[in-house]
Amino acid sequence: MCYFCQKNIDTIDYKDTELLLGYISGFYKIKPRKKTGLCMTHQKKIATAIKRARQMGLLPYTVK
Repeated sequence: MCYFCQKNIDTIDYKDTELLLGYISGFYKIKPRKKTGLCMTHQKKIATAIKRARQMGLLPYTVK
């Protein structure tokens, strides 16, 4: 069971950067499913939320 399935969370907000930073590696790459322990649907939602936050300028694309 993934974290979001256990907590019964359906929507993942792209503005919650503290949550999203837990699913990004040190080089700001999105962590794979095996590392995060998420199910397929929530991994896809996390990935799209991270990509949206990057486009809005809330998260960086690369290390400075």
